[in-house]
Amino acid sequence: MVRFVFRMASFVVLCLAVIAATMDSIASVSASQFVVTPLRMAWVEIDPTSLVRFRVFVEDKAGAAIWQIFDAWLLPQPAFAVLLSLALIFWMIGYKKPSPAGRFAA
Repeated sequence: MVRFVFRMASFVVLCLAVIAATMDSIASVSASQFVVTPLRMAWVEIDPTSLVRFRVFVEDKAGAAIWQIFDAWLLPQPAFAVLLSLALIFWMIGYKKPSPAGRFAA
């Protein structure tokens, strides 16, 4: 059951990454230059108050230093790259290794 949840989360995040990459490519073509949306801008466009709530949550649970690292390192990264990485992590957690004995082993 837990594997299914992580695989489904991976699929949803992968869909979001494809949408973000598509939006960046459309913006790049229309501007005739390379355009990449940072994760912070994409997050603020979707739900501005959730970023503030997440900041308060991280500062309460992990400390202000962790938030500063998160704010300085992860939020300026391209949204599609962060989402692709998160999808890969979820997929790796939910991955089921094939049986070494084969498909028809008893």
